[in-house]
Amino acid sequence: MSTGVRLPELNQVMLTGRLTRDPELMSTQSGIAKCWFSVAVNRRYQDKVSGEWKDDTAYVPVVVWRDAAQRCKEKLRKGSPVHVEGRLRSRKFEDKTSGTQRTVVEVEARRVQILIATESGAEVSGAAQPGEGAGVGASEKSHAAGGATAGEAEIEEAPF
Repeated sequence: MSTGVRLPELNQVMLTGRLTRDPELMSTQSGIAKCWFSVAVNRRYQDKVSGEWKDDTAYVPVVVWRDAAQRCKEKLRKGSPVHVEGRLRSRKFEDKTSGTQRTVVEVEARRVQILIATESGAEVSGAAQPGEGAGVGASEKSHAAGGATAGEAEIEEAPF
């Protein structure tokens, strides 16, 4: 049912959490590097009945492409604190064991920033120079987002 009203569309994701396992790296048939990992993101809340504080954890799959994929594989490990910016993407595939069609929703990262733990336990980002862009799609410039090209992924880390 179309009413003629055009809604603005936005697909932007920002997550801060820790890797649940070491990143996996592979290459597509055309030789493009693809790295994927999962990030655990916690939400702390107080149980209304008991008053006890609890954690609700979401496990979010993340995909990084090209040069940034290589850097993620080299620099990240299970438990690494990261900040990820990107977009949601869904894809369909055939399950090899059952032969059924499956759909997965994942974050296609445009930027991955490695966070550094301080002595107080707080996490801060390193004031690092952005890495080289790794194109994953569109080529529009996004100067407001640190000069990275939209659809390009970058990874940042502390310079020490």
